[in-house]
Amino acid sequence: MLDLGFAEQVEDIIHESYKTDSEDNPQTLLFSATCPQWVYKVAKKYMKPRYEQVDLVGKMTQKAATTVEHLAIQCHWSQRPAVIGDVLQVYSGSEGRAIIFCETKKNVTEMAMNPHIKQNAQCLHGDIAQSQREITLKGFREGSFKVLVATNVAARGLDIPEVDLVIQSSPPQDVESYIHRSGRTGRAGRTGICICFYQPRERGQLRYVEQKAGITFKRVGVPSTMDLVKSKSMDAIRSLASVSYAAVDFFRPSAQRLIEEKGAVDALAAALAHISGASSFEPRSLITSDKGFVTMTLESPEEIQDVSCAWKELNRKLNSNAVSQITRMFLLKGNMGVCFDVPTTESESLQAEWHDSDWVLSVPAKLPEIEEYYDGNTSSNSRQRSGWSSGRSGRSGRSGGRSGGRSGRQSRQGSRSGSRQDGRRRSGNRNRSRSGGHKRNFD
Repeated sequence: MLDLGFAEQVEDIIHESYKTDSEDNPQTLLFSATCPQWVYKVAKKYMKPRYEQVDLVGKMTQKAATTVEHLAIQCHWSQRPAVIGDVLQVYSGSEGRAIIFCETKKNVTEMAMNPHIKQNAQCLHGDIAQSQREITLKGFREGSFKVLVATNVAARGLDIPEVDLVIQSSPPQDVESYIHRSGRTGRAGRTGICICFYQPRERGQLRYVEQKAGITFKRVGVPSTMDLVKSKSMDAIRSLASVSYAAVDFFRPSAQRLIEEKGAVDALAAALAHISGASSFEPRSLITSDKGFVTMTLESPEEIQDVSCAWKELNRKLNSNAVSQITRMFLLKGNMGVCFDVPTTESESLQAEWHDSDWVLSVPAKLPEIEEYYDGNTSSNSRQRSGWSSGRSGRSGRSGGRSGGRSGRQSRQGSRSGSRQDGRRRSGNRNRSRSGGHKRNFD
């Protein structure tokens, strides 16, 4: 509360509660989930000189709550609201309680009003009057609505029971914020889930949180179609329990007619799909969350050194047009294969064309574990980089374009201090690099 700007109010309370040199002053206890230097300064200011410090974390490596499972999903910012809507459905359902943390007040308002958030959601941030904040928190505690979208104003100092899911729309700027946010779930002996969304350029920040908070994020893909179907089906089945037998009688003739027309199973399945609002599903990449893509795995019969081995096998078994549709290839954990994305329209034809190979091509239900290497700024796969060009060298112009792009960048660096003519030369090199280089933008 002090850190969020309520120091003046706290001092007013202390001033009214304490009398100088009185033995009847109440005992003072200050609690904090984290203990940076400003916490110790506050203790010295508001407590007696001989105060006792009790540290329940001490030298423990993990600073975050042990009752919370920490997950991370890579997702471009433009896809984030839609994916968060799916995450809410799968991880908390229609009955679970969730908090979504955003970095700015504007982001909070936009997220709460986004049509992809199907559950009733309310906002909480610093521009909202205190009286309205209290009403909002009371409604959230009582279950009047299931999703609270907030800034850090809801990250600490609030006791909200039975929060099943915490979503952080991006990695916070400091580790303490992550610890406090994730601590909104997994309270009072319950377990909880905290999911952090990130973009490829934010991998370094994600790794920093891991190191400082003593946690390990489990990288997961976006909810699959089957995950959504299962969750929505359970919600629809639960909703049927609230229908009275008296109301059922009115629909028996229509139900009988549907059974005669469609059959019992198909009629009931269609009804459940309509109740859950799941009339159609659009596939997404498990790697980047992009719509219109299917993630596939190619498992090797033995350990491979890099993705170039997979490219060679693909070039050997598939026609060049099919191979050209493959993008975003990553080495699997343990080097026993790769995963990659293909357009939805091409996935079935690739599977149909794949035969007479020891390698197994399939569509996974969940994102498999991927090998990652940390270079200080972004998480990269050096083996993947080396394989990206060598694996594609069989197709004309691609590896040459990549090397052309690299030489263009070198030329650009060497001429930064030159004249205007040099600047024009850099511009020309940049254009050649863009047109000749192979795109690898995962954003």
